[in-house]
Amino acid sequence: MSMLSEIVIFLAAAVIMVPLARWAGLGAVLGFLSAGVLIGPWVLGLIDDVDTILHLSELGVVLLLFLIGLELKPSRLWVLRRPIFLVGSVQMLITTLLLWPLAGWWSGSWGVGLLISVVLSLSSTAMGLQILAEKRQLATAHGRQAFGILLLQDIAVIPLLAIIPLFAVGSLEAEADGSILIGLLEATAVIAGLILAGRFLLRPMLRAVAATNVPEVFVAMALLVVLGTAVLVEHAGLSMALGAFLAGVLLADSEYRHEIEAAIDPFKGLLLGLFFIAVGMSIDFGRVMSAPETIFALVGALVGVKIIALLIVGSLANLGRASKISLAMALPQAGEFAFILFSVAVSEGVMASELVDQLIVAVTISMALTPLFFLINEKLLQPMVASSEPEPEPDRIPDDHGEPRVIIAGFGRVGQIVGRNLSMLGIHFTALDNNPEHVEFVRKFGHKIFYGDANRLEVLRSAGAGKASLFVLTISDPDRSIQTAEMVRRHFPEVKIVARARNRDHAMELIALGVDEVIRETWLSSLAMARDTLRAMGVRKADRYVDRFAEHDEATLREQVAHRGDHERLARIERKSREQLEELFSEDRRLLEEDKAGD
Repeated sequence: MSMLSEIVIFLAAAVIMVPLARWAGLGAVLGFLSAGVLIGPWVLGLIDDVDTILHLSELGVVLLLFLIGLELKPSRLWVLRRPIFLVGSVQMLITTLLLWPLAGWWSGSWGVGLLISVVLSLSSTAMGLQILAEKRQLATAHGRQAFGILLLQDIAVIPLLAIIPLFAVGSLEAEADGSILIGLLEATAVIAGLILAGRFLLRPMLRAVAATNVPEVFVAMALLVVLGTAVLVEHAGLSMALGAFLAGVLLADSEYRHEIEAAIDPFKGLLLGLFFIAVGMSIDFGRVMSAPETIFALVGALVGVKIIALLIVGSLANLGRASKISLAMALPQAGEFAFILFSVAVSEGVMASELVDQLIVAVTISMALTPLFFLINEKLLQPMVASSEPEPEPDRIPDDHGEPRVIIAGFGRVGQIVGRNLSMLGIHFTALDNNPEHVEFVRKFGHKIFYGDANRLEVLRSAGAGKASLFVLTISDPDRSIQTAEMVRRHFPEVKIVARARNRDHAMELIALGVDEVIRETWLSSLAMARDTLRAMGVRKADRYVDRFAEHDEATLREQVAHRGDHERLARIERKSREQLEELFSEDRRLLEEDKAGD
């Protein structure tokens, strides 16, 4: 079968199964898993090269970790040090100690049992984080603890890969020759090199690519940063996912983070969906049917022990009852790194392939059950433990760039004045501008501005338009301004929009789109000049006259908006407006002439 045919099958399965799963209230992840089961070798048999697909789709996990890193500055990581290093380590330790007796008895070797229990203590980053993000639970108390645990587990993969050969008989000389120490030194050197490169090379490179104003080249550069970092780290014996996460953290404070996130997100979604499909395809129903009692006993023991361990960890982390149960039901599965670690164990002669085959099936089933764990928690467990007692406050993550209450699109003369006034009152905002040279210049003065095209929906979402209470549109080009206003009004209807208009026609288009407040570029300055002119001519009620004129003009503008496509009607409105102004000021003009005559 050709690659194109396989792609068509994957897309068709996803398009059919995912909407059905969402409609049934089961979530997108379970839809992808069921799609994999459907087209896999044990149902329709449309795709049989599962290993290749699984290996390729792991890039989705890599991109997911990069985007998570992009949301975290080092200061935020420091605040999360407790859930990452303390809670994560305790979770792995408790789970390993609880699983070890069972794994040692089942495998017939205490050494192999220890390795099995350590590997099974790892949970699925792809499953856990994706569903937590989908359900918007990453910012909750249990979501932050889950993130810390998963990140520590990703870091733990590094030493696990190094020590697996030590479990083999007669492998102690591997420790004596210093290979582990050399590997750790290489890993340290690679991480140090990444930090230096991210600090001194990445931004100039991104700036040069952005200056080309070719979106496709910027997308290619973003993918190169992520995948290049992942490959480099993998060659050093580290986890690709961890390398991508480090790259994201290095760019978290960059002015290009929103544009990069918008470029990467579609690829992440497709590849992560492919990963879940591949997991569904890899369930070996033949082995399940040949020894169902063994497989399901493994799954039951694994899930049960991890739930107990996570409940203990939740108590140690001072989580409330509801959050503790949510944490336990979020991470009871084994992880995708088990596929890699068990494969290494077989190649090193530590474990027999027959033993690993059963473990792989159990791991896959536990991952496939993850959406059901979330569903059971939401529909059954949470209503049972609902309480009026407030949950303990989690560690607060510093709001580095601010949950954007205000987004400013375009940060030129007008946008900067708005931004400076917001800053003086401590109101958080995110500014977007698509000129990389301007962004670089403005950031030198301490302004919070990011490179990004506000005409792109993905950039607006990345910048937090869905959470904003106000969208300030100061883009000078009328066409781009109208396109942006239309996009914001369509996709974020709850956000109030204040917009700058270059001229009357531009203002009419913006008002017609439902923009809440429209300020014409020269309108206020013209009114101010009219006041000064009337005062200079000795008019004592200059403010009153100009205010009346402004009210009348605004009313006329709103009437013109309703008929902006009918040129004859617009001409009649304009003539009527002049007549009304003549009538409005006729008495004032007569009194003004009498004053002059008296003088």
